[in-house]
Amino acid sequence: MLKRRWFRFTLWGVGGLLVIALAGFLWLRNSPYWAGITLFAENYRVENFRGMDQVFPYRTVARTGDVWAFGENPVPLPVTYDHDGEQKDLAEFLDRTVTTGLLVVRDGEIVHEEYRLGADETSPFTSWSMAKSVVSALIGIAVAEGDIDSIQDPIGKYVPSLTGTAYENVPIEDVLTMSSGVAFNEDYDDPLSDVNMLFIDFPMGTPLNETIAGLEKAREPGVFNDYISADTIALGLVLEGATGVPANEYLETRLWGPMGAEADAFWSVSRSDEVIPLCCLNATLRDYARFGRLYLEGGARDGAQIVPADWVEQSVNPTAAHLQPGDNPASSWTFGYGYKWWVPEDPQGDFLAIGIWGQYIYVDPARDIVIVKTSADPEFDANDHESVAAFRSIAATVTDGRPGDADGV
Repeated sequence: MLKRRWFRFTLWGVGGLLVIALAGFLWLRNSPYWAGITLFAENYRVENFRGMDQVFPYRTVARTGDVWAFGENPVPLPVTYDHDGEQKDLAEFLDRTVTTGLLVVRDGEIVHEEYRLGADETSPFTSWSMAKSVVSALIGIAVAEGDIDSIQDPIGKYVPSLTGTAYENVPIEDVLTMSSGVAFNEDYDDPLSDVNMLFIDFPMGTPLNETIAGLEKAREPGVFNDYISADTIALGLVLEGATGVPANEYLETRLWGPMGAEADAFWSVSRSDEVIPLCCLNATLRDYARFGRLYLEGGARDGAQIVPADWVEQSVNPTAAHLQPGDNPASSWTFGYGYKWWVPEDPQGDFLAIGIWGQYIYVDPARDIVIVKTSADPEFDANDHESVAAFRSIAATVTDGRPGDADGV
């Protein structure tokens, strides 16, 4: 009898725990936490990265006016490319890096366009940190229009809510170049890192100024290049504080429409209804290519200046010692860094926007090339250098016919 009662008690106990666990899962699955928890999960990444409208709320960036048209002139890509003294197979690289889209434009003509893993030319691929380069362009426009007096102005001048924080006296230029001196853990492999906590804060509605207000000063600004996404949150707050216009509207009227985008974009917002400036612009590959083409053309479209030419020049040609590419003791990475644009090692005049998980807008002015690659690559940090090697080979092949002579990818 005692054994039966004990068995019933245990059975009811286990059943009760299962019910509680199921109820907890269902609550979590329908809570704002779920997006942050599953955002980068292996079984969700590819779908999430082209369906961010299902992950976060968003604001539309409407296309307006005449489309900046591309011609079409298909050209074979190289079969192989050189990296670290080894010959690599391009098709294998695209597979290995979980490529979802690849677009190559030369002299205003699409020479190669392919989509993978369920995507097509209408898919709105998320930018991740490529959006930082877009924010930089908007800051340059705001300076030209006089809304920002100088990039030497401190953050606090335009964002009073950051008074008393580590960002208050940081010059705008130092957040443009990831040199704020503010302490921030950008390690995506650490589930409790500052950057991963942002993706919990965003769905919970924590205001953007509060997400960075508690950060501490690690060093003086302007002396060390340390890539931290909090700097672009501060920059987005400067943009909106200086112009009085939400970032998505400013992008729409100052850049997206004038640039001649062919499709609406959308920019993810937090549950505090603020555009997330460090990432999460969502657009087609062709429109990302148009943005790259704009920088290729010195900020102009068909002779009409959209981003100031001197701003483009300064953005992709860093002069400060701590921003130079190569083995740099004053930088946390071997790529150089301008105003939210990267400069590869062994500079050849090329530059690129980079987002985590393998998002790239690569620009080679010498060859009149723009390459856009979107991915869901779990080894994205390790593959940045190899990606540049592949892009340089593609650029050389479609312009000069070298290297790589076979039918290509």
